[in-house]
Amino acid sequence: MAYKIIAILIMIAFYGVYYIKLFSQRKQGIQTNLLGKGKEGFLKTIEISLKIVTFIVPIVELISIFMNTYIHLAGIRALGCILGILGVGVFVVSVLTMRDSWRAGVPNDEKTELVTSGIYAYSRNPAFLGFDLIYLSILFMFFNWGLFIITVSAIVMLHLQIVHVEEDFLIKTFGEEYLDYRKKVCRYIGRKR
Repeated sequence: MAYKIIAILIMIAFYGVYYIKLFSQRKQGIQTNLLGKGKEGFLKTIEISLKIVTFIVPIVELISIFMNTYIHLAGIRALGCILGILGVGVFVVSVLTMRDSWRAGVPNDEKTELVTSGIYAYSRNPAFLGFDLIYLSILFMFFNWGLFIITVSAIVMLHLQIVHVEEDFLIKTFGEEYLDYRKKVCRYIGRKR
């Protein structure tokens, strides 16, 4: 029962922050959800696939939680709790640090600020890292093969979004400033020497 409560609280915190930020920016006239908008070909496929899989993930997570599926390794479930709490923290700090430059997807026609300070000094993609940690958290606490498949799919799609959409956009938009930043900070976690 404790794992169910922890998992639900992790999901409420994570999705709560996500939607509060989305609606807060919408009230300011900022379009936050840009996935699939203004894209063509392979990039549109990535973003639409990402949108679909990230819509399905919480549904499968909730089903797994309420069915109480898990492997009988207490250490794995405990690790899931730690990853979930860490993931929520990383995500919240990344969204707060990004302020109004935060988006789901990349804008084609507006330039946002390149944020390289705070948590972004240690990860070029802390919001994505937060997503990954939370997805792994629920998987570790309530493992089943359906959840495994959708979790891996989501993590792969998030990675493809970074590599094929976000990074290309940042290079095109910020040029040398982004390339210098990329030389210093790892894609997910850590600084380069």
